[in-house]
Amino acid sequence: MQYNSDLHHRKSIRIPSYDYSQEGWYFVTICTYQREKLFGEIINKNIKLNKYGNIAKQCWMEIPFHYPNVKMDEFIVMPNHVHGIINIFEKHDTSVLNVVGIQNFESLRVNKYQHIIPGSIGTIIRGFKTGVTKWFRKNTDIYIVWQRNYWEHVIRNENDLNRIRDYIISNPLKWTEDKYFF
Repeated sequence: MQYNSDLHHRKSIRIPSYDYSQEGWYFVTICTYQREKLFGEIINKNIKLNKYGNIAKQCWMEIPFHYPNVKMDEFIVMPNHVHGIINIFEKHDTSVLNVVGIQNFESLRVNKYQHIIPGSIGTIIRGFKTGVTKWFRKNTDIYIVWQRNYWEHVIRNENDLNRIRDYIISNPLKWTEDKYFF
Protein backbone atom coordinates (compact mmCIF):
# COMPACT_ATOMS: atom_id res chain seq x y z
CA MET A 1 0.00 0.00 0.00
CA GLN A 2 1.33 3.39 -0.97
CA TYR A 3 1.67 6.12 1.65
CA ASN A 4 -1.45 8.26 1.89
CA SER A 5 -1.17 11.24 4.24
CA ASP A 6 -4.94 11.26 4.83
CA LEU A 7 -4.85 7.65 6.03
CA HIS A 8 -1.43 7.41 7.61
CA HIS A 9 -0.87 10.79 9.20
CA ARG A 10 -1.72 10.63 12.87
CA LYS A 11 -1.64 13.53 15.25
CA SER A 12 0.92 13.04 18.00
CA ILE A 13 -0.45 12.65 21.51
CA ARG A 14 2.82 13.90 23.01
CA ILE A 15 3.27 17.32 24.60
CA PRO A 16 4.79 19.56 21.91
CA SER A 17 8.42 20.52 22.58
CA TYR A 18 8.56 18.42 25.78
CA ASP A 19 11.83 16.50 26.22
CA TYR A 20 10.73 12.96 27.10
CA SER A 21 14.32 12.02 27.94
CA GLN A 22 14.53 14.51 30.80
CA GLU A 23 14.50 13.49 34.44
CA GLY A 24 11.04 12.79 35.74
CA TRP A 25 8.29 10.32 36.42
CA TYR A 26 6.18 8.88 33.60
CA PHE A 27 3.08 6.71 33.66
CA VAL A 28 2.64 4.53 30.59
CA THR A 29 0.00 2.14 29.29
CA ILE A 30 0.80 -0.26 26.48
CA CYS A 31 -2.00 -2.32 24.90
CA THR A 32 -1.85 -5.60 23.03
CA TYR A 33 -2.87 -5.71 19.39
CA GLN A 34 -6.67 -5.56 19.13
CA ARG A 35 -6.63 -5.78 22.94
CA GLU A 36 -6.22 -9.52 22.75
CA LYS A 37 -5.91 -11.10 26.19
CA LEU A 38 -2.47 -12.60 25.70
CA PHE A 39 -0.99 -12.34 29.18
CA GLY A 40 -3.37 -14.16 31.49
CA GLU A 41 -6.68 -13.67 33.20
CA ILE A 42 -8.26 -12.07 36.23
CA ILE A 43 -9.37 -14.67 38.78
CA ASN A 44 -11.01 -13.55 42.01
CA LYS A 45 -9.87 -9.98 41.33
CA ASN A 46 -6.20 -11.01 41.02
CA ILE A 47 -4.09 -11.28 37.88
CA LYS A 48 -3.02 -14.82 37.02
CA LEU A 49 -0.26 -14.43 34.46
CA ASN A 50 0.33 -17.17 31.91
CA LYS A 51 3.79 -17.85 30.44
CA TYR A 52 3.35 -14.95 27.98
CA GLY A 53 2.45 -12.61 30.82
CA ASN A 54 5.51 -13.75 32.75
CA ILE A 55 7.70 -12.97 29.71
CA ALA A 56 6.19 -9.46 29.50
CA LYS A 57 6.74 -9.02 33.25
CA GLN A 58 10.35 -10.20 32.99
CA CYS A 59 11.07 -7.86 30.07
CA TRP A 60 9.52 -4.95 31.99
CA MET A 61 11.63 -5.64 35.06
CA GLU A 62 14.79 -5.83 32.90
CA ILE A 63 14.38 -2.30 31.52
CA PRO A 64 16.91 -0.82 34.04
CA PHE A 65 19.57 -3.26 32.79
CA HIS A 66 19.26 -1.64 29.35
CA TYR A 67 18.76 1.89 30.66
CA PRO A 68 20.83 2.35 33.84
CA ASN A 69 19.44 5.86 34.36
CA VAL A 70 15.95 4.42 34.83
CA LYS A 71 14.19 3.08 37.91
CA MET A 72 10.99 1.10 37.70
CA ASP A 73 8.21 1.90 40.11
CA GLU A 74 4.75 0.34 40.44
CA PHE A 75 3.59 -1.70 37.43
CA ILE A 76 1.18 -4.44 36.48
CA VAL A 77 0.81 -6.77 33.55
CA MET A 78 -2.90 -7.19 32.85
CA PRO A 79 -4.50 -9.63 30.38
CA ASN A 80 -4.30 -7.20 27.46
CA HIS A 81 -2.20 -4.26 28.60
CA VAL A 82 0.65 -3.14 30.82
CA HIS A 83 0.58 -0.17 33.18
CA GLY A 84 3.81 1.11 34.66
CA ILE A 85 5.60 4.02 36.22
CA ILE A 86 9.09 4.79 34.95
CA ASN A 87 11.45 7.21 36.67
CA ILE A 88 14.24 8.70 34.58
CA PHE A 89 16.56 9.92 37.31
CA GLU A 90 19.34 11.44 35.21
CA LYS A 91 19.96 12.39 31.62
CA HIS A 92 20.88 9.52 29.35
CA ASP A 93 24.65 8.93 29.20
CA THR A 94 25.59 9.41 25.54
CA SER A 95 29.04 7.86 26.04
CA VAL A 96 27.30 4.47 25.95
CA LEU A 97 26.19 5.28 22.41
CA ASN A 98 29.78 5.81 21.30
CA VAL A 99 30.66 2.32 22.53
CA VAL A 100 27.97 0.82 20.28
CA GLY A 101 29.14 2.84 17.30
CA ILE A 102 26.94 5.93 17.34
CA GLN A 103 29.42 8.76 17.06
CA ASN A 104 27.21 11.74 16.25
CA PHE A 105 24.69 11.74 19.09
CA GLU A 106 23.34 15.24 18.46
CA SER A 107 22.38 14.49 14.86
CA LEU A 108 20.68 11.30 16.06
CA ARG A 109 18.87 13.20 18.79
CA VAL A 110 17.21 15.62 16.38
CA ASN A 111 16.50 13.07 13.65
CA LYS A 112 13.26 14.56 12.34
CA TYR A 113 12.34 11.48 10.34
CA GLN A 114 12.61 8.69 12.90
CA HIS A 115 12.30 10.74 16.08
CA ILE A 116 14.87 8.60 17.91
CA ILE A 117 15.91 10.22 21.15
CA PRO A 118 18.15 7.87 23.16
CA GLY A 119 17.02 7.43 26.73
CA SER A 120 13.57 8.87 26.08
CA ILE A 121 10.35 7.23 27.20
CA GLY A 122 9.63 6.44 23.55
CA THR A 123 12.94 4.61 23.16
CA ILE A 124 12.44 2.72 26.43
CA ILE A 125 8.94 1.60 25.44
CA ARG A 126 10.11 0.70 21.92
CA GLY A 127 12.82 -1.50 23.47
CA PHE A 128 10.34 -3.22 25.79
CA LYS A 129 7.84 -3.86 23.01
CA THR A 130 10.60 -5.14 20.71
CA GLY A 131 11.91 -7.56 23.34
CA VAL A 132 8.48 -9.05 24.01
CA THR A 133 7.66 -9.21 20.29
CA LYS A 134 10.94 -10.99 19.47
CA TRP A 135 10.19 -13.61 22.10
CA PHE A 136 6.66 -14.13 20.70
CA ARG A 137 7.91 -14.43 17.12
CA LYS A 138 10.55 -16.96 18.13
CA ASN A 139 8.32 -19.08 20.39
CA THR A 140 4.75 -18.74 19.09
CA ASP A 141 2.82 -18.17 15.89
CA ILE A 142 1.82 -14.68 17.10
CA TYR A 143 3.50 -12.08 14.92
CA ILE A 144 1.84 -8.82 16.07
CA VAL A 145 1.80 -8.42 19.85
CA TRP A 146 1.29 -4.71 20.44
CA GLN A 147 -1.05 -1.98 19.38
CA ARG A 148 0.73 0.89 17.63
CA ASN A 149 2.09 3.53 19.99
CA TYR A 150 1.39 3.77 23.75
CA TRP A 151 -0.24 6.17 26.15
CA GLU A 152 1.83 8.25 28.56
CA HIS A 153 1.31 10.81 31.26
CA VAL A 154 4.01 13.04 32.71
CA ILE A 155 3.65 12.77 36.48
CA ARG A 156 3.83 16.28 37.88
CA ASN A 157 3.75 15.92 41.65
CA GLU A 158 3.65 13.47 44.56
CA ASN A 159 -0.16 13.45 44.76
CA ASP A 160 -0.33 12.52 41.08
CA LEU A 161 2.29 9.79 41.64
CA ASN A 162 0.41 8.29 44.59
CA ARG A 163 -2.93 8.42 42.76
CA ILE A 164 -1.41 6.56 39.80
CA ARG A 165 0.25 3.99 42.07
CA ASP A 166 -3.15 3.30 43.66
CA TYR A 167 -4.72 3.01 40.20
CA ILE A 168 -2.13 0.43 39.12
CA ILE A 169 -2.42 -1.60 42.33
CA SER A 170 -6.23 -1.66 42.16
CA ASN A 171 -6.40 -2.40 38.43
CA PRO A 172 -7.24 -6.13 38.81
CA LEU A 173 -9.96 -5.31 41.36
CA LYS A 174 -11.72 -3.10 38.82
CA TRP A 175 -11.07 -5.26 35.74
CA THR A 176 -14.69 -5.50 34.62
CA GLU A 177 -14.97 -1.70 34.84
CA ASP A 178 -11.68 -1.15 32.97
CA LYS A 179 -11.86 0.46 29.53
CA TYR A 180 -9.49 -2.26 28.28
CA PHE A 181 -11.87 -5.03 29.38
CA PHE A 182 -14.06 -6.66 26.75
